[in-house]
Amino acid sequence: MTREDTTKLRPRGGLADKRRAILAGALTVFARDGYTRASIDAIAAAAGVSTRTIYNHFTDKTELFQTVIQDSATRAAEAQIAIIDRHLRKITDLESDLVEFGRAFAAPTTAEHAEHFALVRQINAEAGHIPQSAIDTWQQTGPLRVRRELAEHLRQWADQGLLRTEEPERAAVQLMLLISSADLSGRGAVPCEQAIDDMVTSGVHVFLYGYRH
Repeated sequence: MTREDTTKLRPRGGLADKRRAILAGALTVFARDGYTRASIDAIAAAAGVSTRTIYNHFTDKTELFQTVIQDSATRAAEAQIAIIDRHLRKITDLESDLVEFGRAFAAPTTAEHAEHFALVRQINAEAGHIPQSAIDTWQQTGPLRVRRELAEHLRQWADQGLLRTEEPERAAVQLMLLISSADLSGRGAVPCEQAIDDMVTSGVHVFLYGYRH
């Protein structure tokens, strides 16, 4: 490879690195400040790039936000789907297996996804000020994808006679709500392990009371 060829290749890696830095910085800022208050200047500072570099990659803040939520939601959904597959692929005891799944699913988010769920809280808080296209992208890439995956397992259990439901997606929503570790105080507090265990156990009990044959 000639020196000229090497020079031509360098910007490609550099552009990819810049884009990753922009997305990481934007996720941090959007998760902290929300969509409305976040500024391109703040995102540039967090990413360690110039504002001109951001505009070289993204048309405006709306496009950047939509790309950030799609990228972040994809990674979070893949982690949740992995939990669903790991715990629900094979059922030996419906209640105990659902409790084990619920504990894993409802556990406090790891540092890897903490910013994503902080961003979700921001979206919920200012949904009326966020472009609908961005909200639709987040829903399709994240929550709806996870819901469909869980619903498919519930549908299979209904076919096997373990559950009774003609609407597995609705059942999936109800199960996720019952085992959710969402902070009911609204102050961002993380539930302790015992609180999660109690919540999941009682949630699974309520779910099976309504859906088990």
